[in-house]
Amino acid sequence: MDLITPESGLVIWTLVTFLILLLILRKFAWKPILGAVSDREEGIKDALASAEKARQEMENLTADNERILQEARAEREAMLKDARDMKNKMIADAKDEAQEQANKMIEQAQAAIESEKKAAMAELKSHVAGLSIDIAEKVVRKELSNKGSQEKLVEKMLGEATLN
Repeated sequence: MDLITPESGLVIWTLVTFLILLLILRKFAWKPILGAVSDREEGIKDALASAEKARQEMENLTADNERILQEARAEREAMLKDARDMKNKMIADAKDEAQEQANKMIEQAQAAIESEKKAAMAELKSHVAGLSIDIAEKVVRKELSNKGSQEKLVEKMLGEATLN
């Protein structure tokens, strides 16, 4: 028997055995293998679709986060601007009120000074009038004691008096 040249019976039995094995594999193993491969392919497609969807959601979330961050920054800037404006307004109002109160106090002080001045002038005039009357009384007593000087005084006063 020669190992290089196969016999026809061996070839037929090998071929029959191969065909039977192929039928058995086709009936029992081929469908499960193809099903497993198909399931695996579907799983990979689903995983890729999920990964793409997750990537898209991450991009959307990143964009939303950036937008929210920008809105928060803008709102913070607006709040700071409002706070600054309010502070400046409060300071200006306080200055205006202080100026107004200072002006009132100055006016009141000037009115008090004017009132005191008038009272002092009135008192001074009253005092001067009292002194003048005392002096005039003393002068008149002295002048009236002498009849000649009375006539001179009356003539002098008549000369100084003018008719309006």
